[in-house]
Amino acid sequence: MPSPVGVWVVAACFNEQDVIARFIDRTLVVPGVEHLVLIDDGSADATAQRIKAWMEDHPGAPLILLELTRNFGKEAAMLAGLDYVNGRCAAAVLIDSDLQHPPELIEAMVREWHAGAEVVTAVRNDQDQESRLKVASAHWFYRVFNKVVDSIELREGAGDFRLLDASVLNAVTQLRESSRFSKGLLPWTGYRSVDLPYQRISRVGGRTSWSPLQLFGYAFDGIFSFSLLPLKVWTGIGVMVSSLSLLYALVVVLRTILYGVDVEGYASLMVAVLFLGGIQLIGIGVLGEYVGRIYVESKSRPHYFIRRIHNA
Repeated sequence: MPSPVGVWVVAACFNEQDVIARFIDRTLVVPGVEHLVLIDDGSADATAQRIKAWMEDHPGAPLILLELTRNFGKEAAMLAGLDYVNGRCAAAVLIDSDLQHPPELIEAMVREWHAGAEVVTAVRNDQDQESRLKVASAHWFYRVFNKVVDSIELREGAGDFRLLDASVLNAVTQLRESSRFSKGLLPWTGYRSVDLPYQRISRVGGRTSWSPLQLFGYAFDGIFSFSLLPLKVWTGIGVMVSSLSLLYALVVVLRTILYGVDVEGYASLMVAVLFLGGIQLIGIGVLGEYVGRIYVESKSRPHYFIRRIHNA
């Protein structure tokens, strides 16, 4: 394989038929971009067909399409792209293909990389055009994550739009856990990062494939992947509830000795039983999240399969 040169852009695509041609046009004209690698993550619409049609109209263009066998998820699709470009480029740029990440910012990212940055992270500014609910929920996620995780700190507004030096790219592709959370994996590697502010705009076509429930689950994936605090918290809750239960048992014994048997308190007894039962179920659920991840990791399944690779 020849020595890695240039900057390659990697973008996962899922149901982006309305914007994918514009994304390709805007990305390939950015100075410094050597190749664009698109990963079709099992799109249900005509995304792959639109990409192939563009390639037929532009023979010899520096565009490569990795067609996955099915929808493996964004994290797996990004990993497929990073695996492909690793060893082929001097730096790689991760970017979304829905045009909410402006491709024109890549030129500034490349300049920062030439100035010595190992990672260049695009950070959304306060003028984000997303809904207030989504902005507020993201804000609280970053606050909670940084409180419960000690090993790394997430920069609020930093997403997957990043430039990675070849050394960082090689490091990230060695991290093969099944429950991937790239926003945490990249800063975990410890390479020097430079922030670049940008304004993320509303989608110009199509619609997001992330439901609120999926975003909620992704947030929990990030916390469970980098922190054992949830387990420690429920251990503390168990000790506290057990102590209170012991104290209440002593009160009952003393009251019985002093005043005799009292048949009252059925309501409080039921409340205590239901409360403790709920605490136990929640604790088992938290433990199950970690056990489930151990189960998934133990199977060591590949993250993705590529049906075929297309070149312009």
